[in-house]
Amino acid sequence: MQASCGRRRALVYRDSVNSRPRPLRPRYRSHPAAIIAASFAAVIAAGTGLLMLPIAKEGPGGATFLEALFTATSAVCVTGHIIVDTPVFWAPFGHAIILLLIQIGGIGVMSIATLLGLLVARRLGLRTRLTAVSETHTVGLGDVRRVITRVVLIALVVETVVALLLTARWWLGYDYGFAHALWHGVFHAVSSFNNAGFALYSDSLMGFVADPWITLPISGAVILGGLGFSVILELLRRYRLPRLWTLTTTTVLVGTGVLLIGGTVAITALEWDNPGTLGALEPQERLLAGFVAAVMPRTAGFNNLDISAMHPTTWLLHDVLMFIGAGPASTAGGLKITTFAVLFFIVLTELRGGTAVNMFGKRLPRSVHREAITIALVSVALVVASTAFIMLISDHGLDRILFEVISAFATVGLSTGITASLPEAAQAVLILLMFIGRLGPVALGSALALRREQRLYELPKERPVIG
Repeated sequence: MQASCGRRRALVYRDSVNSRPRPLRPRYRSHPAAIIAASFAAVIAAGTGLLMLPIAKEGPGGATFLEALFTATSAVCVTGHIIVDTPVFWAPFGHAIILLLIQIGGIGVMSIATLLGLLVARRLGLRTRLTAVSETHTVGLGDVRRVITRVVLIALVVETVVALLLTARWWLGYDYGFAHALWHGVFHAVSSFNNAGFALYSDSLMGFVADPWITLPISGAVILGGLGFSVILELLRRYRLPRLWTLTTTTVLVGTGVLLIGGTVAITALEWDNPGTLGALEPQERLLAGFVAAVMPRTAGFNNLDISAMHPTTWLLHDVLMFIGAGPASTAGGLKITTFAVLFFIVLTELRGGTAVNMFGKRLPRSVHREAITIALVSVALVVASTAFIMLISDHGLDRILFEVISAFATVGLSTGITASLPEAAQAVLILLMFIGRLGPVALGSALALRREQRLYELPKERPVIG
């Protein structure tokens, strides 16, 4: 029978035995989240292979599979967690591979792939645009070409400026050779903007704790990277029109300011007299160090103070700052400022007896409530389960293990000093947490889901007793 005009004809085939027509199964289409997850996994696998080469490691032989996998995952997921001493264990070739993995992971695997496609083919297919939208959190499909180009341009400009400042300081202030200073400047600029936390010093930035010419440019790059590309793009376009800013931009800027100021005050006050951290510095140096120490838990991973010497209360504060994280569509991880803000205003509205959740003059859709609650509960469940498992197989206490787990999940990289001494099974858990934290637990869940459930009916309502 001939199909009517404008209606697609069903494709069928006949069973050779029963001769009954059966519809062909639709061609499988990968979810954008699945493509992104597979791309990150592929880059991690390639980085692992390169880091296992003997040329990547100092001394005879190559790195073990776990050493290479842990480092590659930490670099691609811009975490900074290490189980080997980066400047000592890895050779210059290994450092270069780590730097490349950081850049790819920070900007985004699909963003870079999309840019290469633009340069080669000068066109983007619908699948490529959908994937790029999913990774960069852009709104429309038509502006993907422009957004991807600007994302890469912003990263390169910020990294270049910071690299020049750091190079000049190390060259002129520390008598480094120019080539040596330039390499250190480029490496730490890329690592800081991408919130990776990898450093070419065994004590990270502790040797420069009182040097504002080193710590402030790195902190500035960390903050900019944590704002998110969508926020930076809007600020460049509408910096004089704050009333026209989107809710995301307003929330990220306000939340970043509150967390930076609150974190600085709290860390400085808690560690002021601690001889192992701020207590050994001059008063003005303590203020600088306290600010930098508050920036780094925002998923950066550099440490200018000895984390292992901090008070347990300061560890708990770091746990909170790391878990919240920075802005969406950024180089940072964590729960994200916007998610935390939505949860805060949901609680505030419920306490006030309100009906609609309003945030900075805008009403939030109920779908946003569900998304925020889902992300928060899944994240908490992952952290609790991982912490409990590592406690069962190691001898370290709850405070240190919880710190490590949150640091890995939020792609921070700060450590109390126990990462390298954890059992291999615990290190494998941290690898998985870094991967999940970079992609996002809900995005990864969408990537792994076999199908999306569509119900054509609704169940009857009934209200359970709450509280």
